[in-house]
Amino acid sequence: MKNSNFLNVLSKNNTTYTPIWLMRQAGRYLPEYRNTREKAGSFLSLCKNPELATEVTLQPIRRFQLDASIMFSDILVVPEAMGLDLYFTDGEGPKFANPIKNSLDIDMLKTVIPEIDLAYVMSTIRNLKQELPNNIPLIGFSGSPWTLACYMLEGGASKNYEKIKAWVYSEPKLLHLLLDKISIAVADYLVCQIKSGVDTIMLFDSWGGVLTPATFKEFSLQYLEKILQRIKLSLPEYNVPSIVFTKGGGVWLDQLNTLSCDALGIDWTCDLSTARGKTNKVLQGNLDPVILSVADFNTIRATVKSILTKYQDANNGSLDGHIFNLGHGILPTAKPENVECLVDAVHEYSLHL
Repeated sequence: MKNSNFLNVLSKNNTTYTPIWLMRQAGRYLPEYRNTREKAGSFLSLCKNPELATEVTLQPIRRFQLDASIMFSDILVVPEAMGLDLYFTDGEGPKFANPIKNSLDIDMLKTVIPEIDLAYVMSTIRNLKQELPNNIPLIGFSGSPWTLACYMLEGGASKNYEKIKAWVYSEPKLLHLLLDKISIAVADYLVCQIKSGVDTIMLFDSWGGVLTPATFKEFSLQYLEKILQRIKLSLPEYNVPSIVFTKGGGVWLDQLNTLSCDALGIDWTCDLSTARGKTNKVLQGNLDPVILSVADFNTIRATVKSILTKYQDANNGSLDGHIFNLGHGILPTAKPENVECLVDAVHEYSLHL
């Protein structure tokens, strides 16, 4: 793909400005998204309708000068394809009616055939490759094994992760068995996404930050690497870059730097200049998403300039090797006009710094 600053950064080529995209950039902060979701009837129905999923993916691309697009889907479509009954409750988020409780439940998990079980995702990808502008790459994604296991054992979102941590400390072999199964499903899913046309893949280790340093390495990090290696072995002729994002993972940059991915996502609790000193990988991040809900234009522009300047100072006077993003997903309360201000500020300052 020509003229993509986003892909140029990932391949460590020269860029004219710092590219920007936003996690959850297709979402409830946009009125057009809310209208489309109402048409779909439910969040899960929206994910499973390739035409509507394509539409909501394109909405932020039409509205803002973003440098990459991320397909609209949800990380929990993988455990659903493995046999768990997924549903969404307003105000409470995703839930599984039949969470994993024992070894028998693990044995009963289905082997995922992505071309069949997740065919609707592949249809969305193929649609998007037809509809997206030629210079806008498409990001495919999945949740990490640890993060998916959290939902599969807890039955939904959790504050303390007591059920899965009980397995960490009392049933580690059983948990490794589950994580192995999820790793295979996720890797095969991402391979299928690549074959369907995505230009980049991203692994969201959203709950890796709830682990200790030792348990992070054992129950999250090694499975992230297993996925990356399985993809490379499955597709030796492809060269699709990869991004790994561990929320709360700034304290483990030394460990994350060992992964065979091309870029690491950083949340707002880790300074980019500090991160630059700990890894030679491309860095993605790391604006606090709340700013887009509460700040005025001047504050947004000043914060963008500060992030870029600090990164430049830590990177020998260069802005290379950085993709601007939020430190986590955009909030439903974000103001579209603030998003436009952010995107424009990143492009303007990075061109002139």
